[in-house]
Amino acid sequence: MKILLTGANGYIGRRLLPLLVQQGIEVVCLVRDARRLALEPPLAARVQVYEADLRYPEQLEQLPQDLDAAYYLVHSMGSTHQNFHAQEQQSALHFRQALEKTRARQIIYLSGISNDAQLSPHLQSRRGVEELLADGLIPLTVLRAAIIIGSGSASFEIIRDLVEKLPLMVAPRWVETRCQPIAVYNVMQYLLGVLLLPQALGQTFDIGGPDVLSYKQMILQFARQRGLRRYILTVPVLTPRLSSYWLYFVTATSYPLAVSLVGSMRNEVVCQDNRIRALVPQQLIPYREAVAKAFDKIAQNEVVSSWKDSLISSQALLQLQQYIQVPRWGCFVDKREIPFEEPREKVLQNIWSIGGERGWYYLNGLWKLRGRLDKLAGGVGLRRGRRSPSELQAGDALDFWRVLLANRQEGRLLLYAEMKLPGEAWLEFCIRQQAQGQHVLVQTATFRPRGLAGRLYWYSLLPFHHFIFEGMARQIIHSRWPAGPHSSPNSLEEQPAAL
Repeated sequence: MKILLTGANGYIGRRLLPLLVQQGIEVVCLVRDARRLALEPPLAARVQVYEADLRYPEQLEQLPQDLDAAYYLVHSMGSTHQNFHAQEQQSALHFRQALEKTRARQIIYLSGISNDAQLSPHLQSRRGVEELLADGLIPLTVLRAAIIIGSGSASFEIIRDLVEKLPLMVAPRWVETRCQPIAVYNVMQYLLGVLLLPQALGQTFDIGGPDVLSYKQMILQFARQRGLRRYILTVPVLTPRLSSYWLYFVTATSYPLAVSLVGSMRNEVVCQDNRIRALVPQQLIPYREAVAKAFDKIAQNEVVSSWKDSLISSQALLQLQQYIQVPRWGCFVDKREIPFEEPREKVLQNIWSIGGERGWYYLNGLWKLRGRLDKLAGGVGLRRGRRSPSELQAGDALDFWRVLLANRQEGRLLLYAEMKLPGEAWLEFCIRQQAQGQHVLVQTATFRPRGLAGRLYWYSLLPFHHFIFEGMARQIIHSRWPAGPHSSPNSLEEQPAAL
């Protein structure tokens, strides 16, 4: 069996891929940037990668003809694109037309529960994609889910932010809206279970867990699971715009995603059709148990994927290949080269552990202040953190940076700034070996200013650079921290739990 998997770099796609391979299925991953699909050798050897952008139909002309089915896991939930509905329609149409030239017998689309008469813009867009895919020649299977609970999911991380940061929450009326959350493990089983299942062809199913809860109940149950006491005061005066700003400033979400979530949270997302339970029987995981399992994965450093690592969560929707070559002309550069006698692997692990809860090694208070200022300016801030405390791969979000390149063997890490800046910025770490066998840490900060504002920005921070960058480089060399085992989130053995 040969399957096409779109969205293989996304939250769901990254988890589904190893499960498909475990079942002996030949998988073709359709991705916009193949370098972001960082797979370990046992998995990479069994996967074919096809690089294409669904917006350009000519890039889909060489799709394999011997496909049996395809998963469509593409959406623009957090896009800043003003006309995201047209973009989603265009991508879905090009996908459908290209697939109709193959022998594929099924398309599987993961959508959102949309049973209300009046839907939010994003739920309307999801429904539109369903209708467009269903109009084609290939039978469509739609799985409509409410919010998905699992380590690294947007819903899980946003609720976590609210619970862990706010003892008392003044919340808008939408916290009383009912929804039916589902554990990501159960989502995986449904996605696998309907694959080429005759009874699922041409069908649409609601999928949800065993609990129907309001968002307020979900927050309070999450708090109880974490052993915290939290209080929620509901007020009627928060408009959708104010609610979006409230969610944006309190959590790690981007403002476009906050707008989408608030708009969708006004719709009740409860299953009205439970036929899928008979077709794909499984034990549905209760909400509080799903939360507990997600924290188990976090504690074991086994977060397979995170919504923050999707480029759709970026303010700039980066095309990585445009930024992976750091410019040399018209730039300001701060370069530090420090020889060291510490073990190379120890310094390398310190580089790979930078950011997140560990911080930036030197003057962390200033880094936090910069993150708060960025958030006030409409940027991503520092709250995104990182997917894993000790592992990085291309495409990962790292506080207000994006990982462009993470080559541990060569000892090179390259970051691109996603904070609000009057220009563009890169931060690179590299370990080089000298002729005498001694190692050198090379830390390079590059800034390409945009106009006079960019130059004034650089010169205004110049007095701080000597202390911040010099101190950071030396602390990376000398810092001692109990590092966890060097494990890969793409290991096939880690995947079955998928939470």
